[in-house]
Order: sequence, then C-alpha cells, then structure tokens
Amino acid sequence: MLVYRITQTKFANSLVAPGFAGRWNSEGEGMIYTGGSASLSCLEVLAHKSGAALNSGKFSMAVISFDDSLLVEEIKLEKLQKLNKEWFKVLHYPITQKLGNEWLFNQNSAVLKVPSAIVDREYNYLLNPQHPDFSKIKVLDVKPFDFDTRLKMDV
Repeated sequence: MLVYRITQTKFANSLVAPGFAGRWNSEGEGMIYTGGSASLSCLEVLAHKSGAALNSGKFSMAVISFDDSLLVEEIKLEKLQKLNKEWFKVLHYPITQKLGNEWLFNQNSAVLKVPSAIVDREYNYLLNPQHPDFSKIKVLDVKPFDFDTRLKMDV
C-alpha cells in the first residue's frame, strides 16, 4: 500500500515522529501522520498551517510503502460518531487523542487507519515508529512539493 506525507524537505526522507500534539496523539507521543492520497495529504497540511508557514518553507512529498500483509488496525467512523457526533472539531481532540494514544501504547499494529476529518470517505494512516513491524515501512520516493498559490497563500 502507498500513503503520502507532505513535510518540510529536510524531514521528508526520514520516518521520524516529532512528538508534537495532533488530532490523534498527545504532546510527547510520537506518531507519523500520512494520507491515503496525495491530494488528501495536501488538504491536511493546508488545514493545519497558515499561508505564512506555507510560504516560509521548502516542502516535499514522500511516498511511503508498506506491504498489504502488514496488519492495519482501523478506527471506524461509526465509533467516533457514537463517542461524539462532532468528533472532527478541534474542541474534541481529547477524544481522538485518547484513541490514538491507546493504539500507540497497545502496540497491536504499526499502522492505524482513521477517517479524515476533512474529506468524508477518505482516510489517513498513522504510523507507530515504536512498533516492531515499523521497519517494514519504507520511504519509496521523495519529490519537491509546491502548494499552488491559489489554495491558501495569503499571509
């Protein structure tokens, strides 16, 4: 399977989790966020960075691969909606962070499939660098990525 990650170019070739808090992890819990498509990865970055941040850095897109035989755990949309109909709002990060932190801790899989909060019916794939199977996840290709100025480049 292929997943995609857009990040600062200096980090694009390495699969390192910075440990910054995000939708699916608390501060200090290392997790790598990837998208199920290149376009979803682009939208995710646009949703979380200002135009100034997009203008200030050099970005690259990494194509990351893992074998289909690798176990992928999944958090279903239905589960999230039962916990809170508005699970996707930033206000409700504690709900998704708890689930993501539990996944990291339980070490059941190196990959977690989660619904996108931006695009219905699309998925992000979270990678756990501490899992024993993480070594089976590889960066296949890295290319420079420029955000189209029509998207969100206002400073």
